[in-house]
Amino acid sequence: MSSARIVLTGLRAAGRHGASPRERSEPQEFVLDVDVTLDVGADSLQSTADYRILASTARETVEKTSFHLLETLAEAVARAVHEHSGVVRATVVVHKPRAARSVDGDDVRAEVTIS
Repeated sequence: MSSARIVLTGLRAAGRHGASPRERSEPQEFVLDVDVTLDVGADSLQSTADYRILASTARETVEKTSFHLLETLAEAVARAVHEHSGVVRATVVVHKPRAARSVDGDDVRAEVTIS
């Protein structure tokens, strides 16, 4: 068995997350980067994590939950992705474009790793 990484960048999802009630009142855009390390047993989809399912899991977590903190959202996404068979480590970066504009910056993001 060997280990491999799957990296997904720029996944977009709409969610209701933020410190203020206004931020949680209507969906806003979040951008996700997901980096997983997994054990691979053979050259078959059944022996690895399907990146389409990983992307779907990440998006669904953003869309179906609500948190005050960006880092709590990143942790929830990382935990959800980490639950997939074969995944031994998951790092998730959640970017919040609207927050970056509010501080006149290029990016606001939170990163969490689950092993």
